[in-house]
Amino acid sequence: MEIYNTLTRKKEKFVPIHEGKIMMYVCGPTVYNYIHIGNARPMVIFDTFRKYMEYRGYEVKYVQNFTDVDDKIIRRAKEEGIGAMDVAEKYIKEYFEDADALNIKRATVHPRVSQTIPDIIEFVQTLIDRGYAYEADGDVYFSTRKFSGYGKLSGQNIDDLEAGARIAIGEVKKDPLDFALWKAQKEDREIAWDSPWGKGRPGWHIECSTMAKKHLAPTIDIHAGGQDLEFPHHENEIAQSECCNGVPFANYWMHNAYILMDKVKMSKSLGNFKTVREIRSLYDGEAIRLFLLSVQYRKPIDYTEDNMNLAVRNLERLQNCKDNLIYLSENGSDEETDEEKASLESLVKYQEKFNQVMDDDLNTADGISAVFELIGAINTQIQDGASKKYAEEALSKLQTLCDVLGILQKKQDESVDPEIQKLVDERQEARRAKNFARADEIRDQLKAMGITLKDTPNGVQIVKE
Repeated sequence: MEIYNTLTRKKEKFVPIHEGKIMMYVCGPTVYNYIHIGNARPMVIFDTFRKYMEYRGYEVKYVQNFTDVDDKIIRRAKEEGIGAMDVAEKYIKEYFEDADALNIKRATVHPRVSQTIPDIIEFVQTLIDRGYAYEADGDVYFSTRKFSGYGKLSGQNIDDLEAGARIAIGEVKKDPLDFALWKAQKEDREIAWDSPWGKGRPGWHIECSTMAKKHLAPTIDIHAGGQDLEFPHHENEIAQSECCNGVPFANYWMHNAYILMDKVKMSKSLGNFKTVREIRSLYDGEAIRLFLLSVQYRKPIDYTEDNMNLAVRNLERLQNCKDNLIYLSENGSDEETDEEKASLESLVKYQEKFNQVMDDDLNTADGISAVFELIGAINTQIQDGASKKYAEEALSKLQTLCDVLGILQKKQDESVDPEIQKLVDERQEARRAKNFARADEIRDQLKAMGITLKDTPNGVQIVKE
């Protein structure tokens, strides 16, 4: 597999540190509100990367943190009149509800800042001891200029950064480019922990460096997140991690591009953003996931009603193929034909194409196209019915690829209400008696109840809408 490495600005062959194993860290949400669709894109993209690598035989240790100590959480706690940890706990639960709807697999570890304080303090103290950080009035700052590689991820020049840098009111750092590792407590009500520098809490950047080291290793295979995190967050992570540990922080850096809203970059300041919870009130979670995978991750993706409706229709096409195969696997013929055997052999090429395009920097757009080519071939083969064996094997091939993409995961309710079954049976009797008017009447009655009947060579298929 080749991955576009933000650090080198080119595609590189992926070679893990330990053969057959991947250590991967993905920046998670700051839990002070519902996640928005911009948060969801990296979560879906890198969850798919994980699923794909597991499908290819790798053992993936996947770490995604929760930032549960932050200025935004403190502000929300004051607004709601509750504790900061109560705010965080509430929105972590809300996150998992949205993540489950998007079929995002739980991380191997979901560490929280509040549960990592001793490790963070130790990390900061190491930086001080090595001369890369200093304490000032209870705050601790990283000496940015002491890290010669600063700017290597984002391509920023430190002299250009200096021109735009400012020291904010209340900050006592020595250089405008220095950033906070530890923040002294400003108010009694503010959440804080004891430290060698007095009561305080971690800065934002230090948490990910500490968690990656604690739960993975000083050097990890892949660090990933949204494009907006490239600078300064990931740049600062590299600086503090490599100064503390004395080794490279991550061998590969992956960043997904922005989400647009009707061709305008999504931004809270513009008010043109939507939460996943809002979008889920309009669309199924699997349709949202399919939409987010419909464009290669390094390209911007435009959230529009037309694009979402296209995702809904595409998901329906996939589901219809799956439903037909499930039906035929139970009601098809017992004898597999030579034509079906040849068809099954030919389906392998679609899986090979899927693997090929996904190996090319996780090209999910072309991966989805390969799946649609697969269902096109399957639909052609089963249009006049199929054997149980063919349906079972074709379904397995389809489901394997959809599992990687994280779609078609819902278990269908196959039970049929007795009253509905009675109407279906009555319609069949009417058709046998050539009473087609009554048969059509029952079909329309069932349609109004959300039931579609498909007449196949193997019998009537009942489809619930």
